[in-house]
Amino acid sequence: MKKRLAIRLVIIATVFATVLGLADTLNLSAGSLGAAQAVVAACQSTALTTAFTSAYSAAQPGYQVTTVTISGMATTCQSRPFRITLSGAAGASLGEATGTTPASGTTFAGTFTVNAASVTGIAVVISG
Repeated sequence: MKKRLAIRLVIIATVFATVLGLADTLNLSAGSLGAAQAVVAACQSTALTTAFTSAYSAAQPGYQVTTVTISGMATTCQSRPFRITLSGAAGASLGEATGTTPASGTTFAGTFTVNAASVTGIAVVISG
């Protein structure tokens, strides 16, 4: 009985030492991964207005959204990168347009080739 206990303790000690020895040889670097949070002030405090331009496509066939125009932009949002995303069923992205808001004026637009019947939502992000 004592002999079995001694053998078990030796096996446990050997496994424990081996695991610690292997873990000690790992060379991990924290410089390749990071995360942070920051509160970002919006450049726009009022709602933006959207307008869609569509055109008939015989190839589809049906109407396609060709342009989305965003208006009512505050001057504090001028000359900043933007992204317009049209979404469909279950929020799936149907297409994106990117660019930079104009240096003057309150309107900007994105160009698309998306089936108009599939569009259920729009998201606009102005960053920078």
